[in-house]
Amino acid sequence: MAHVDDQHRAHPVPYPSPFPELLGHGLRLRPWNAESEADVAAWLRGCTDPEFRRWNTPIRPVTDTDSARESLRSKAAQAADGSSASYCVTDADTGTVLGHIGVNAIHPDLRSARVGYWVLPEARGRRVATRALALAAHWAHTELGMHRLELDHALGHDASCRVAERCGFRFEGILRGAIFEAGRHDAFRDVHLHARLATDPEPDLG
Repeated sequence: MAHVDDQHRAHPVPYPSPFPELLGHGLRLRPWNAESEADVAAWLRGCTDPEFRRWNTPIRPVTDTDSARESLRSKAAQAADGSSASYCVTDADTGTVLGHIGVNAIHPDLRSARVGYWVLPEARGRRVATRALALAAHWAHTELGMHRLELDHALGHDASCRVAERCGFRFEGILRGAIFEAGRHDAFRDVHLHARLATDPEPDLG
């Protein structure tokens, strides 16, 4: 992992680009590559998966190869300006793509960010999201210097709720009408808000 010096910790500034690769819990988190056909295909599969679409309604939907590539290019631009770190979650041994995790809306002055994740259908049931979140959150609290990480999910998404709690993200309340309803941009639904502070204990993943 990359390291930051004491001056960086004392006086928050945008994290130097590019963001580092992260290794741990049997996973390798690496940047997505918008010019890789395999990465574009995996991103498209993840963003069009029925389970993803049940709980997430992006402002700019990904529906085909072109929109998937454009979406990844947008993620790369955000990484370049230090506002968001989007990671392709892969198996550390085989390099197989398993899903995605992002540390988004990075605010260096407030030392806060938001995290989100999804897992490809064939990788579910292996605690991929839990392991990826634990790895990304540890990095964000230490190397990136974030004090507060927020995580929200649609009300009723119990699997995501369990992932958050296993990784030490405490439930803080319900935000009313905070995200779009599934497949709609004209109706809203409530979300669970979780958060974890740098001063909270590290979770025991067992």
